[in-house]
Amino acid sequence: MKTIDFRLIFLLLVSALMACSENPVPKPRGYFRISFPEKQYQLLDSIYPFTFEYPVYGNIISEEKGQDQGEWISISFPDYKAKIHLSYKDITGNLNLLTEDARTLAYKHTYKADAIDEQVFINPEQKVYGILYDIKGNSASSIQFYVTDSSKHYLRGALYFRCQPNKDSLAPAIEYFTADVVHLIETLRWK
Repeated sequence: MKTIDFRLIFLLLVSALMACSENPVPKPRGYFRISFPEKQYQLLDSIYPFTFEYPVYGNIISEEKGQDQGEWISISFPDYKAKIHLSYKDITGNLNLLTEDARTLAYKHTYKADAIDEQVFINPEQKVYGILYDIKGNSASSIQFYVTDSSKHYLRGALYFRCQPNKDSLAPAIEYFTADVVHLIETLRWK
């Protein structure tokens, strides 16, 4: 008859008990930490019929469009693959059409959006009136807005990222650049 080594049985019992603790849980997917520069602004005062302050870490790019499409510029943030697209038009009895077009373009994102919040801007001293659309969710554009003086000037803008929309990974960047868009609107002046 063979003798049983009690040390081996004890080792097997201990390892069996330790293996039955908790079920492993997969860790949620993580995203890279993005560090942003300190907020600093500079004045855009050029040939355009408006001025505003924009971030020093952004580049102004003039974009060519047709004569009937107004003036187009972008504020590019190459380090973050982001752009704020701006289009300016003169109002010629078409303010309702322009504002409805801005609302329609913002609400085209409804099928991907979780919610769309509207923030109204009113600055009667500078004659700047507008709406900022904060589009929550995995939409192509998270921020859209328009501002006008209600008689001559109309400026529409949208924030876009050159990447697949993902509300979780883009949340810090959207929050950061939303502050820049709000600053642009608050410092906008018509010429």
